[in-house]
Amino acid sequence: MKNFKAGYLIEQGGYKSFQPEPLCRKWVIEDMDVLALLSKADRFMGRLDMYSEFIDVDLFIQMYVAKEATLSSKIEGTQTTMQDAFLDRSDIDEERRDDWEEIQNYIKAMNETISLLDTLPFSTRLLREAHTILLQGVRGQHREPGEFRRSQNWIGGVTLADAAFIPPVYTMVGELMSDIEFFANKPEYNLPDLIKIALIHYQFETIHPFLDGNGRTGRLMITLYLVSKGILKRPLLYLSAFLERHRRLYYDNLMKVRFQNDIAQWLKFFLTGVIETSQKGVETLQNIMHLKEDVDKKCDALGKRGADARLVLDYLYKQPVISVTGVIALINKAPQTAYTLIADMERLGILKEITGAHRNKLYSFDSYLDLFQTL
Repeated sequence: MKNFKAGYLIEQGGYKSFQPEPLCRKWVIEDMDVLALLSKADRFMGRLDMYSEFIDVDLFIQMYVAKEATLSSKIEGTQTTMQDAFLDRSDIDEERRDDWEEIQNYIKAMNETISLLDTLPFSTRLLREAHTILLQGVRGQHREPGEFRRSQNWIGGVTLADAAFIPPVYTMVGELMSDIEFFANKPEYNLPDLIKIALIHYQFETIHPFLDGNGRTGRLMITLYLVSKGILKRPLLYLSAFLERHRRLYYDNLMKVRFQNDIAQWLKFFLTGVIETSQKGVETLQNIMHLKEDVDKKCDALGKRGADARLVLDYLYKQPVISVTGVIALINKAPQTAYTLIADMERLGILKEITGAHRNKLYSFDSYLDLFQTL
């Protein structure tokens, strides 16, 4: 990496765009700090992935996706909470519904593109599909969802004249994105996958191939790549929490690559994020297992109603907010039986009423939601 060059500025008549060098080139990684972090990141991510073999992580995947959706969108300025993500649209204050819609789109984009990996490789087609879903019916919906930009964009500032960074001219976007796809999939570019996705994420954010939604697509792309390459069996690793906590450093490190050719510092930052996120993911799964044991014991104390309580809990692990109507449908019993069960689960500290209303009450599995606040 000693001779690494990120790219160069091109005069466009009134401004200069940044033209990144292609990823498809010879890479030699000699920095021992990077290699040490890579070894540690592989080890910790392997521990996280191990859980997908020994526990039913599918029960909890939607919580991870919702957490990622909330934080990825928060980086873009939305104010929706993780609890909000599980409410119906009608339960969200009108002034926050646009934010809520963006969260729902992110969840849908993650779920649908993960499913598409059964038939599609990691590719520009997959990323364009994700982008289409992300912008459907929300801010940016008129800015060519799923299409690479056909005009110049910029990052920071009000105009091109005072922009912090100007990505490559739009006529180069298709070629540069094809370069990413070749780099990701061609065996001759045989780098460790965590190094590859760190480079791909940097390059994608530098190209900024869409008119809007680049940040969300670029963060979603990390998980898609790891699952597509079999590094993760299930989508359990999401870096948005780390990037949100270190937002300024994140942007600074991207800029250091572009204008100081400091790719090593970017790799160290990215790998540190993988390590920290994997550690927190393992801790969360362990805490979920302990919580599950605890609430199972509480259900035992309910006697015959314990079976109904477990039906509700199985739902809550995927969707941790529920209404009385939802409980009635799950246990398939009379309303009064559902009310009694809810009262029991409130008394045991499993459910908490969150609306303060007399009618149309909603109940949250707060102790479970809290586990994801530290991710």
